[in-house]
Amino acid sequence: MPVQRAMTHSVQSTNLADLLERILDKGIVIAGDIKIKLVDVELLTIQLRLVICSVEKAREMGIDWWVNNPAFVQKADHEIPSGSFARIEERLASLETTLRSSMQPTTPSGPA
Repeated sequence: MPVQRAMTHSVQSTNLADLLERILDKGIVIAGDIKIKLVDVELLTIQLRLVICSVEKAREMGIDWWVNNPAFVQKADHEIPSGSFARIEERLASLETTLRSSMQPTTPSGPA
């Protein structure tokens, strides 16, 4: 009697969260170069490098550009002095009072 074997197809389902976790854990690199030439004269070269990974993985690879980037590092000269907000609020209240008083309807004064 011949043995029948059914062919099984294994499909592993992955949801978006699992995929994202895997990409951040392992990392992914997308690279591309665009060159525009005219009569063998290179006019423009664009090199694109995209690395998608977690911060921990980036540090393992030696990528830590955000550590010394002024846009991400708070410095003392960028801090707002503590009394600035109070002065701004006082000035705003003064402007609002002036605006309200200028918008008050005026009654004509004179003989009726």
